[in-house]
Amino acid sequence: MLRLARSIISPIPAASRRPLHLSPTAMRPLTPADLNPAILNVQYAVRGELAIKAEELRDKLQAGDASLPFTRVISSNIGNPQQKGLDQPPITFTRQVAALMEYPPLIELVKDKWPGDVIARAQQLQEEIGSIGAYSHSKGVPLIRKHVAKFIEERDGYPSDPEDIFLTAGASAGVALLLNVLITPPTTGILIPIPQYPLYTATLAQYSGVPLPYHLSEPEGWSTSLGEIEAALAKAAADGITPRALVVINPGNPTGALLDEPTMEKLVRLCEEHSLVLLADEVYQANLHRPTAHPFRSFKAVVRRLQSPGVKGECGRRGGYFECCNVRADVRALLYKMVSVALCPPLAGQIGVDCLVRPPRAGEPSYALWKRETDDIHAALAHRTRVMAARLNALPGVSCVDSPGALYLYPKLELPDAASPDTLYALELLEETGICVVPGSGFGQKDGEHHYRLTCLCPGVEEYVGALENFHLRFLGKYGRV
Repeated sequence: MLRLARSIISPIPAASRRPLHLSPTAMRPLTPADLNPAILNVQYAVRGELAIKAEELRDKLQAGDASLPFTRVISSNIGNPQQKGLDQPPITFTRQVAALMEYPPLIELVKDKWPGDVIARAQQLQEEIGSIGAYSHSKGVPLIRKHVAKFIEERDGYPSDPEDIFLTAGASAGVALLLNVLITPPTTGILIPIPQYPLYTATLAQYSGVPLPYHLSEPEGWSTSLGEIEAALAKAAADGITPRALVVINPGNPTGALLDEPTMEKLVRLCEEHSLVLLADEVYQANLHRPTAHPFRSFKAVVRRLQSPGVKGECGRRGGYFECCNVRADVRALLYKMVSVALCPPLAGQIGVDCLVRPPRAGEPSYALWKRETDDIHAALAHRTRVMAARLNALPGVSCVDSPGALYLYPKLELPDAASPDTLYALELLEETGICVVPGSGFGQKDGEHHYRLTCLCPGVEEYVGALENFHLRFLGKYGRV
């Protein structure tokens, strides 16, 4: 069913209809001053000025403009592996299940051609869901929430209740929901790491929350310092701000850093001491480049082992989820009320979550291909990250932590005064090479420092890094060395 937008129009009997003449100046146009003032404060650098400029350049190339000094635009500003130009192959198992859910009669056409576990998975989901054109439960399909809970139990070794699971339209929707219910304007503060993913500052601005920044330590591999958090809490108290939650991004974005377990334990205890909600953003938990040296450990596992009364929210992919641990029933009911307003998360995303938390197992028909595809993706990402970090670190005026996780590098730039800020560097990089990155000012950084974030997703890493190197040397030649 197609739902049409409702219009409030009073019917006029045909006999009384007259031509309607409107003065062109009778209606005042809507202006930004008429909007919610909080919206004017929202900034999201990942899709900001540089991304808009990149789309303009892409349009010029498509129109046949041969005056540009490059032949393609590389959107290295956003973790979007399957975008045109990066072209990371999709996981076959997920696409096949999704195809059968979109068009169930396809099963009859492929039942002797596609793996049996794909057919079985689609049939199980169809039996539970019916058509994906219908609404699901507001928290998500119950069967898929059970699968998410089982995934968490197997990962952490502690029980997980499907009633604590909320499926969402990706991490952004989960973050927005949780911050919305936590913030009481204008004096609620949320502790956020710097650098941080700008989703957090944008959402805080939208809901009139107060960001309470705590700086990560770049010389120590972007580690988290409890002293920094304690200082941010003290400043909040002096400013009359009530801290309500601590955001931890693990693995980090934009840094790719992974927290060690002793630090995680200290953060949990700090949340207990200050009655803070712990919001653990663990989106990139599977993106580990050196898992033996830098393993992932979830905050859920640490909280359970310490028997802490803290709260943990976990956000997933565009089809995502979060889990509420140790949350009172009446608070969970309010979260349910809020998600009910949006009716349900997209069914296609929920099916993606099911494939994420319940991939093919060893011995099943799809396992060998799934394993090869996922291993290839992880190996390529680790190789690109290693090569890019080494080459960037060899450049004059550049230092870069070799990220152990996530999809990004966050190099630091020593720029001459004439070339400050890092936005200028990023803009000229785009105009000369077609490579779009995000300046460090969009993530937050210490005064006087300069960074940029770029993804490690681009194939042809030698050509890609070569363009970065050549531009950097030209830039220093143009503006002078530090």
